[in-house]
Parts: sequence; C-alpha cells; structure tokens
Amino acid sequence: MPRDLSTDLPSDPAPAHRSGFACLVGRPNTGKSTLTNALVGQKVAITSSRPQTTRHAIRGIVHRPHAQLVLVDTPGLHRPRTLLGQRLNDLVRDTWSEVDAVAFCSPADERVGPGDRFVAQSLATLARTPVVAVATKIDTVSPDRLAEHLVALAGLGERVGLDWAAVVPVSAVTGKGVPVLERVLVDLMPPGPAFYPDGELTDEPEEVLVAELIREAALEGLHEEMPHSLAVVVEEMVPRDDRPTDRPLLDVRAVLYVERSSQKPILVGRSGERVKRIGSQARRHIEALLGTPVYLDLHVKVAKEWQRDPKQLRRLGF
Repeated sequence: MPRDLSTDLPSDPAPAHRSGFACLVGRPNTGKSTLTNALVGQKVAITSSRPQTTRHAIRGIVHRPHAQLVLVDTPGLHRPRTLLGQRLNDLVRDTWSEVDAVAFCSPADERVGPGDRFVAQSLATLARTPVVAVATKIDTVSPDRLAEHLVALAGLGERVGLDWAAVVPVSAVTGKGVPVLERVLVDLMPPGPAFYPDGELTDEPEEVLVAELIREAALEGLHEEMPHSLAVVVEEMVPRDDRPTDRPLLDVRAVLYVERSSQKPILVGRSGERVKRIGSQARRHIEALLGTPVYLDLHVKVAKEWQRDPKQLRRLGF
C-alpha cells in the first residue's frame, strides 16, 4: 500500500504574533467609545449621546491567541473654543503620531461633512501610518444609505489625498462588522510580543475609570453647555477599616465641578435628588468594575471658567 506522503510534509509554521497600537479618531459623537467597548468586549470607555464626552486617551486591550491589539479611544477632533478643547486636540494628534494604525470613524446616519473633512485632512499628513475608514452606526440606516456613505468616504479620501488601507462598515450595537474590523487592524500591526498580561483590559488607573463612570452618569439629561462644563475628580478611594474581610466596603469620595454658580443647583437638584440619582447609577457601574461594594460620597463645587484657566485645568487633570 503506498505511503501517504502528505504526512511527511512540514506543517505550516505558526503565524507570527502581532502586537501594536491603533487609535480611533473622528469628529465628536461618531461612536468611537462604543466601538472601543465592542472590540474589547467589555466597557472600558464611557459613552453618551453628548458630543465631546471623551476627554482622555483611553486604552482598551484586545487579546487573541496570535495577537494583542491595543486600542486608543481619543476625544473627538474639533475646532476648539476653549483651552481645554485645544489641549484635547493636541492629545489626539500626539496619539495618532505614535500608533501603528488609525481607524477614522464616520457615522453612516450622517452625511460626510466639514467635520469629517477637517479630521481627514489632518490624517492626510501622516506619512507612513495606515488609515482605515470605518462607517459606524450602520444598524441605523438602510442598505442604500450605507452604500451612499461608503461612496462618500471613498470620495473624501480622494479629495484629501488619503489612500484608505480598508473601508469597513460596522455596528458596535449589533456587532456586525466588528470582527472584520478587528482582523483588518490586527493585520496592520507589526510582529512582536504582547505588551500587557493576558486578561488585562485597560491600563487606565482605577481612579480615572471611576471618575469617568461618575461623569457618564451625570451627563444624562443635561442640556446645552452644561455637559461641557462638568468635570469629576476622585479625591479618595480607601477600604473601610472596620469591615470584615468577607464583607469589604470601598469608600469613594468624588467632587463634580461646574464652571458657574448657577450650574450647581441644576446638578444637585431639588433636595439633592439629582446628585443622589447620579450616585446610585454610578455606584452600580463602579461596583461592577471593581468587583466590590462601594459607598459613594459625591459633592458638587464651582471651579470658575475651568475650561479656560490653565491652573484649574492642571488641577483637574488636563
């Protein structure tokens, strides 16, 4: 009986492990944070319908057998009106100059407009970093509208001199297209070892994540300029001493800062009802994040015009 020579052939070599950084960019409110959470598989960035929700470059880590993809969710790039806005724009540009690939997010439920062109023109200055065009929120549009948007993205790239590495439609809500985007980004990463231990989903300090969860809860229902005037600082996170080891309790003290005295009663609410509701909602997310019961103590203070004051910005972590 003839021998099966296929068993003598060398097996395919294992694919090289890839690792690197990719940042998600776009104008405000294009679904970057929701997409970051979908790719990571767990909430690492806060989300809100309010533009300019993200104020930090939040890292989310995607672990795969042959790759580690570190996603950097950045604030929305915009024409700044305050010193804070200018610093956030600088943060975005500093971030994309240091990553291995960029994902440019543009929502399919909105026309490609001046804000998208502003970001794309800035990205066109990147000499060697590949840029992937991502059509987000595709669950909200018809197939015909999505086709129009993909054509518009192709045209945008041509107008600004950007040769897209790929164009990927996704829905972070339904998950459609998310695995495709992951594969595209992983393929753009260089060979290399993992940067973070398996199972680690973000490298953000717990105090930063807790402050962001409080701000997310506070953003609900705020109108006009109030969301932009809100900042949160965690002043203390300590285990309560008198608790037994099998019943721990973490005391978290945080301050919500607004810019004007007239904004404080809006955030506090009648008889403190609003700030209590913020605390209740935020506490649930904080306990899920930290895996321990939390006593959350919130206070509201005024930091006059903090978005325009360099000293106040430093004190608030910007």
